[in-house]
Amino acid sequence: MRVTTAFNRMLALEGASVVSVEFGADGVVVGIRNRRRRLRCPCGWSTTARYDSSVRRWRHLDLGSCRLWLQGDIRRLDCRRCRRVRTEEVGWARLGARHTRDVEDMIAWLAQRTDKTTTATLMRTSWEAVDNIVRRVVAEHLDTERLNNLYRLGVDEISYRRGHQYLTVVADHDSGRVVWVAKGKRGSALEGFYDAIGEDGRARVEAVSMDLGTIYRDATRRRVPHAAVCFDPFHVIQLANRALDLVYKAAGATTPTGVGDRHWRNTRFALRAGAEHLTAQQHELLNNIRRQRHRLWRAWELKEALRDLYRRVDPDYARPYLKRWITSAVRSRIPAFKNLARTIRHNFEGIVAAVELGLSNSRLEGINAKIRLIQRRGYGYHSVDSLAASIYLCLGGITIQLPTQR
Repeated sequence: MRVTTAFNRMLALEGASVVSVEFGADGVVVGIRNRRRRLRCPCGWSTTARYDSSVRRWRHLDLGSCRLWLQGDIRRLDCRRCRRVRTEEVGWARLGARHTRDVEDMIAWLAQRTDKTTTATLMRTSWEAVDNIVRRVVAEHLDTERLNNLYRLGVDEISYRRGHQYLTVVADHDSGRVVWVAKGKRGSALEGFYDAIGEDGRARVEAVSMDLGTIYRDATRRRVPHAAVCFDPFHVIQLANRALDLVYKAAGATTPTGVGDRHWRNTRFALRAGAEHLTAQQHELLNNIRRQRHRLWRAWELKEALRDLYRRVDPDYARPYLKRWITSAVRSRIPAFKNLARTIRHNFEGIVAAVELGLSNSRLEGINAKIRLIQRRGYGYHSVDSLAASIYLCLGGITIQLPTQR
């Protein structure tokens, strides 16, 4: 069997034939010839007339301990549709790449599972090359239909560099995939997403979950006023715990033990813990509070009553239940909870909608934890585009097929 025939069968290059094989100091160089006579522009237009040609070399999967290179002519054409000179599209490599598709798919598969330094070392390439390959693979594989048929969304922000630099992340509650990543946490970042899904897409949106901030809420009400805004239950209960802390600190400062000692911290932990998670010792602490500090006990009862809104109350009864809770908080004459009642009254519809629809930002918090992992294993990202590409690669529902699986 001839060497070129063996390499033709071994490499199985799409649209190319092996014409020569050379062994050099930098590895094995395989000469290839494009079998396609017509030149195809990336825009889809094709012609038989070429503008010019040059020799290009592409890195392929290693052949044992040797690097393997593909070398052949690459042509350019004067595209009538693009109205400029462009490089032809070839089957074995992506546009503008110096690595073959097999190498890039292998690197992208590894980048989904490990850090870029490990990937670069294993594939014997540079960290920058891995970053560029991830961007090209994401640009090709990211589903353009991901912005269609979106009904229930979640939006949150995450910091990606020091100095309060943020990304706005939008996820689909039904699929759990990240569908949009934009720089900044301003309303314009979210409005860019609403512009991208178009008028029909905005009409299909039924609910959007978010935190209690006004930035995303106002942008959502401007662009999709018919959608239900659902405020995350975690942030609502967090406000209740902060109000309880204020009451406890005020009570603790007047006691002989003072604020910050061990007993004070243990009691504070018991007050913040859910009633269903209390130990026997913590129950005893709360019983003592009930007998000696009725005001603090009443604050704890209000906090637990608000938690019951999400745990025990029938969603159909959420609206009257929350109204009763607001009345109880105001009548308690506890300043911290009176302020909390005003905040809840101001965000009443969003809190009730979250209970009725069963939506929270827990999925977004899980996505943010995974983004933190992506940042740590990448040892930080200096470019927001690189981080966004890695997020789409790992969390955007992209499936990379290895060359050995084809």
